[in-house]
Amino acid sequence: MKKDLTASQAQMSNSWKWFSLLWPLFLVVLLALLGHINLGQLVYDVPKLAHFPFLENKWAYAYVHIFSFVPVFLLSFDRKVHYYKSWLDLFPSILIMGAFFIAWDIYKTLAGVWGFNGYYVTGLNIVYLPWEELLFFVTVPFASIFIYECLNAYFPGDPLARWDKQITLGLIIGCFTLALLYISKAYSSTTFILTGGFMLYHWYYVPNTYRTRFYRAFLVILIPFLLVDGVLTGGFTKEPIVLYNPEEYMGIRIISVPVEDAVYGFLLLFGVCYWLEWLRKNQ
Repeated sequence: MKKDLTASQAQMSNSWKWFSLLWPLFLVVLLALLGHINLGQLVYDVPKLAHFPFLENKWAYAYVHIFSFVPVFLLSFDRKVHYYKSWLDLFPSILIMGAFFIAWDIYKTLAGVWGFNGYYVTGLNIVYLPWEELLFFVTVPFASIFIYECLNAYFPGDPLARWDKQITLGLIIGCFTLALLYISKAYSSTTFILTGGFMLYHWYYVPNTYRTRFYRAFLVILIPFLLVDGVLTGGFTKEPIVLYNPEEYMGIRIISVPVEDAVYGFLLLFGVCYWLEWLRKNQ
């Protein structure tokens, strides 16, 4: 009897665990079904940080991948980090999160939330997206998680661990508050709901063996991420590579980068980190 009760409790706990992970997806789907996207002119005029003439061609987006991937690949054989040894767990993690984000990307592109400037891409589309956009979900996580691994190898301490509760709950509350304030804006509401929901799940069910280590890493990752995204959003070119519908995001930019992009990147990379650590633990 006691064993049956324990098994039943474990099953119920597991059900709640999956529900807590999936409810943000249900809410986002509901908003997509019931909400309305205001189709408007995608924005071509954005603030500039500098201008790089060599990017003014159809290979501009492809250059982003070369600059992001190649240096990290060459450094992957560092004797202390041994990043190449993580690849068996890293690439499945990237594929899992990439599949989700590509589906999200396709929907938002078709819905008119964002689009791509044909002048800066080669013109080969796969499932409604430029191949360069698909590759974004491989090269950016690959380069970003390298920073996470380097910090863990060279600075093994976890200085933010004591602030885990304050940081995590603060970010969760912040995400849900912004989601409510901008519930009518498709990019904003979706990004903040999914990020807040995933963090809430992580807070409840995942012990802090790496969460605050990831927070630390993201503070460092944010610098190259904003530079890369700055190229994509028009901070270094005459026009943006990625174009946004001004009706569907907050309208606040870090130079040329919409604030939502930083949260979007946080969710993508935190998800990759989650699966990476899960695979390591369960292999």
